[in-house]
Amino acid sequence: MNVGIGPSIVFWILAVVGIGSALGVILLKDLFRAALFLVVAFLTMAGLFVTLSADFVAVVQVLIYAGAISILMIFAILLTGQVQRGNPSNRLQAGAGFLGVLLIVTFAVVFLNTNWRLSGEAAPDSTTAALANVLFDGFVLPFEIASVLLLAAVIGSIVLAREPDEQ
Repeated sequence: MNVGIGPSIVFWILAVVGIGSALGVILLKDLFRAALFLVVAFLTMAGLFVTLSADFVAVVQVLIYAGAISILMIFAILLTGQVQRGNPSNRLQAGAGFLGVLLIVTFAVVFLNTNWRLSGEAAPDSTTAALANVLFDGFVLPFEIASVLLLAAVIGSIVLAREPDEQ
C-alpha cells in the first residue's frame, strides 16, 4: 500500500527537531532551558509514535513524559536555589561522550545488519482498543491499587515538603 510522501516528510521533520532538541538538552548550560528542550524532545517522540500508528504510546508519551515528568523536573529546577549556577561540566563528560559515540556506532551496525521485512498489511486503525482490552481485562484492580498508592505518595511528599512553621 502506497501512502505517499507526506508521512515521510513529517517523519524527517520530527526527527530533525527531536535530534536538535536533544542536543539542546545536552549542550545548554541553563538548566531551565534544557528542561524546556526536553519537553520538545518528548513531544517530537510522541509525533514519531503517531507516524508509526502507535497512538496509545503517543498519548502515554504526552501525558506521562511531556506532562508529568517534565513539569516535575521544571518545578524541581525552579525550587532549587542554585539554578543560577547553571549546568557545570564535570570529569565524567569525556567518558559519557565516548559511551554515547559507542552506542551510536552499535545502533548503526545493528540497523545496517538487520534484515528489515516490510509488512504487506496496512497499519491498524487504532492500537488503543486492543491494548485496553489486554490491560484492563484482568488488571483493573491492580491498576486502581497502583493509582491509590501513587496518590498517597504524592500527598506524603507534599506533607514532608511543607515548611516547618506551617505544621
